[in-house]
Amino acid sequence: MPLRSLIVDDNDSFLEAARGLLEEEGLPVAGVASTPVDAFRQVQLLDPDIVLVDVFLGEESGLELARRLVDDGQTVILISTHPEEDLADLIAGSPAVGFLQKGELSADAVRRMVDGRAGESASGRRDT
Repeated sequence: MPLRSLIVDDNDSFLEAARGLLEEEGLPVAGVASTPVDAFRQVQLLDPDIVLVDVFLGEESGLELARRLVDDGQTVILISTHPEEDLADLIAGSPAVGFLQKGELSADAVRRMVDGRAGESASGRRDT
Protein backbone atom coordinates (compact mmCIF):
# COMPACT_ATOMS: atom_id res chain seq x y z
CA MET A 1 0.00 0.00 0.00
CA PRO A 2 1.52 3.37 -0.96
CA LEU A 3 2.41 6.00 1.62
CA ARG A 4 -0.23 8.69 1.99
CA SER A 5 1.08 12.14 2.76
CA LEU A 6 -0.13 15.47 4.10
CA ILE A 7 1.71 18.66 3.12
CA VAL A 8 1.71 21.64 5.51
CA ASP A 9 2.87 24.94 4.04
CA ASP A 10 1.61 28.52 4.08
CA ASN A 11 2.33 29.03 0.37
CA ASP A 12 -0.64 27.95 -1.77
CA SER A 13 1.36 27.78 -5.00
CA PHE A 14 3.94 25.50 -3.35
CA LEU A 15 1.17 23.27 -1.98
CA GLU A 16 -0.27 22.88 -5.46
CA ALA A 17 3.12 22.24 -7.11
CA ALA A 18 4.28 19.80 -4.43
CA ARG A 19 1.00 17.89 -4.53
CA GLY A 20 1.23 17.58 -8.31
CA LEU A 21 4.87 16.46 -8.23
CA LEU A 22 4.44 13.85 -5.50
CA GLU A 23 1.26 12.42 -7.00
CA GLU A 24 2.86 12.29 -10.46
CA GLU A 25 5.72 10.32 -8.90
CA GLY A 26 3.33 7.87 -7.25
CA LEU A 27 3.14 9.26 -3.72
CA PRO A 28 -0.52 9.97 -2.93
CA VAL A 29 -1.23 13.27 -1.19
CA ALA A 30 -4.22 12.79 1.09
CA GLY A 31 -4.47 16.51 1.78
CA VAL A 32 -2.83 19.85 2.37
CA ALA A 33 -2.94 22.38 5.20
CA SER A 34 -1.77 25.96 5.63
CA THR A 35 -1.75 26.31 9.43
CA PRO A 36 -1.07 24.10 12.43
CA VAL A 37 -4.79 24.09 13.27
CA ASP A 38 -5.61 22.91 9.74
CA ALA A 39 -2.80 20.35 9.94
CA PHE A 40 -4.18 18.75 13.10
CA ARG A 41 -7.69 18.70 11.64
CA GLN A 42 -6.41 17.04 8.45
CA VAL A 43 -4.34 14.51 10.39
CA GLN A 44 -7.40 13.46 12.37
CA LEU A 45 -9.59 13.23 9.26
CA LEU A 46 -7.12 11.67 6.83
CA ASP A 47 -4.68 9.67 9.00
CA PRO A 48 -1.68 10.18 6.65
CA ASP A 49 1.43 8.00 6.86
CA ILE A 50 3.79 10.98 6.56
CA VAL A 51 3.43 14.72 7.16
CA LEU A 52 5.67 17.18 5.32
CA VAL A 53 5.95 20.36 7.40
CA ASP A 54 7.45 23.68 6.32
CA VAL A 55 9.89 24.94 8.95
CA PHE A 56 8.45 28.46 8.62
CA LEU A 57 4.64 28.69 8.60
CA GLY A 58 4.14 32.45 8.42
CA GLU A 59 3.75 33.65 11.99
CA GLU A 60 3.72 30.10 13.35
CA SER A 61 6.49 27.58 13.95
CA GLY A 62 6.66 24.51 11.76
CA LEU A 63 9.22 23.10 14.20
CA GLU A 64 6.74 23.27 17.07
CA LEU A 65 4.07 21.72 14.85
CA ALA A 66 6.48 18.91 13.95
CA ARG A 67 7.18 18.21 17.63
CA ARG A 68 3.47 18.09 18.44
CA LEU A 69 2.71 15.82 15.48
CA VAL A 70 5.50 13.41 16.41
CA ASP A 71 4.26 13.40 20.02
CA ASP A 72 0.88 12.36 18.58
CA GLY A 73 2.49 9.46 16.70
CA GLN A 74 2.95 11.01 13.26
CA THR A 75 6.01 10.61 11.05
CA VAL A 76 7.26 14.05 9.96
CA ILE A 77 9.71 15.37 7.38
CA LEU A 78 10.69 19.02 7.61
CA ILE A 79 10.84 21.07 4.40
CA SER A 80 12.08 24.57 3.57
CA THR A 81 13.29 26.72 0.71
CA HIS A 82 16.35 27.46 2.86
CA PRO A 83 19.35 25.13 2.60
CA GLU A 84 19.90 22.72 5.45
CA GLU A 85 23.14 24.37 6.54
CA ASP A 86 21.25 27.66 7.13
CA LEU A 87 18.81 25.85 9.43
CA ALA A 88 21.18 23.43 11.16
CA ASP A 89 20.84 25.06 14.59
CA LEU A 90 17.04 25.16 14.32
CA ILE A 91 16.49 21.59 13.17
CA ALA A 92 19.23 19.95 15.24
CA GLY A 93 16.88 18.73 17.99
CA SER A 94 13.92 18.00 15.77
CA PRO A 95 12.14 14.65 16.12
CA ALA A 96 11.45 14.66 12.36
CA VAL A 97 12.81 11.72 10.36
CA GLY A 98 14.50 14.08 7.92
CA PHE A 99 14.82 17.40 6.18
CA LEU A 100 14.34 18.18 2.50
CA GLN A 101 15.03 21.44 0.78
CA LYS A 102 11.92 22.15 -1.30
CA GLY A 103 13.93 22.05 -4.53
CA GLU A 104 14.97 18.47 -3.68
CA LEU A 105 11.47 17.26 -2.87
CA SER A 106 10.57 14.00 -4.61
CA ALA A 107 8.57 10.89 -3.86
CA ASP A 108 11.80 8.84 -3.80
CA ALA A 109 13.42 11.18 -1.26
CA VAL A 110 10.34 10.95 0.98
CA ARG A 111 10.22 7.16 0.70
CA ARG A 112 13.93 6.84 1.54
CA MET A 113 13.45 8.87 4.73
CA VAL A 114 10.36 6.95 5.80
CA ASP A 115 11.83 3.52 5.01
CA GLY A 116 13.53 3.32 8.38
CA ARG A 117 16.59 5.45 8.51
CA ALA A 118 16.82 4.74 12.25
CA GLY A 119 19.57 6.64 13.98
CA GLU A 120 19.55 9.51 11.53
CA SER A 121 19.43 13.20 12.26
CA ALA A 122 16.77 15.56 10.91
CA SER A 123 18.98 16.08 7.89
CA GLY A 124 18.73 12.44 6.88
CA ARG A 125 22.41 11.77 7.60
CA ARG A 126 23.48 9.02 9.95
CA ASP A 127 24.56 10.14 13.39
CA THR A 128 27.91 8.74 14.47
